[in-house]
Amino acid sequence: MRQPVDGQHIVTQQRKYLVTRGSDEAGTTTVTDRASRKVVVRHAPPTGFVAQSPVVIDDRWALIEEIRSDGPNPQIRAYRYDLSTGARTDLATQRALPRISEPEIGAYDGTFAYSSTDAKKRSCLVIAALDTLAARTVMCVPDPGYIADPVVSADSVTFSTITAPQSPQRCKRLFTAPLAGGSARPIAAGRNCIQWSGATLRGATIWSEIGADDPDQYQSRAYLRESPGAAARSLGTIVTDTIVACGNWIHWEVRAMRNGVETYQLQRWQPGLARPQVIYSTPPDTAITAPTCQNNTIFVEAAHLGGGTKYTEALATGTA
Repeated sequence: MRQPVDGQHIVTQQRKYLVTRGSDEAGTTTVTDRASRKVVVRHAPPTGFVAQSPVVIDDRWALIEEIRSDGPNPQIRAYRYDLSTGARTDLATQRALPRISEPEIGAYDGTFAYSSTDAKKRSCLVIAALDTLAARTVMCVPDPGYIADPVVSADSVTFSTITAPQSPQRCKRLFTAPLAGGSARPIAAGRNCIQWSGATLRGATIWSEIGADDPDQYQSRAYLRESPGAAARSLGTIVTDTIVACGNWIHWEVRAMRNGVETYQLQRWQPGLARPQVIYSTPPDTAITAPTCQNNTIFVEAAHLGGGTKYTEALATGTA
């Protein structure tokens, strides 16, 4: 799907629905029935609010989040839309579902994970089902620490804990927990307290590390551990915050220089492979979004910004 740079941008594509976001400041989000091409949801955030990614979606429901970060009253709001009727429910009215307290949401088809602040002012990692809104709390950290960066795979959720965030003792560590239940376990780091984000699949974890004082925050060092007790292998430098699990693979992006020209690669790995695979390389003067996953398909959007007509292009590949 090609669009002008200032046109509609793909968020994700589900079996039945296409989700796009406009280039307006608020990020108006549209869910369209792929068969009939009928718009079933048009979510336009009010003044001061901006729509966030991802959109959590299955055959019946879609969850859309919006935030207001400026001004004296920052706020996070999330709504679940019934795609059969277009009706929406404010998740804040669902007493059984802990309220979202950090803007990052990790999603894998109909499962999503997020941070919530409990009655003890602890930051907690919550896993929930989009269809039933059934939820369980995985782990909490005391204030002023908090939980962030959840990444959900077919069988696990991986997330970070930040303790003593405003002090020299600040520590950012990664944990992973099975979706089926059970406690979270730490992911041993290459260097202490600077883990950023990662994804776990079938016992293997890929994660990145970057220090708060590193001069290039856009890139970080990545590592692979094929099982909890295995030695860590270096994967080199990757684009920060692009690790995502999809189907049987873990994906990430790499910035490369070719003949003095900057390009980007989408790479992937699965248990049993000796080295990662490159599945897409951009032409020159092209930027790509962080990958997203839906129904065993990985999506990226490439913005072609060189000479001539500038446009964006949605790219997809199966990951089963």
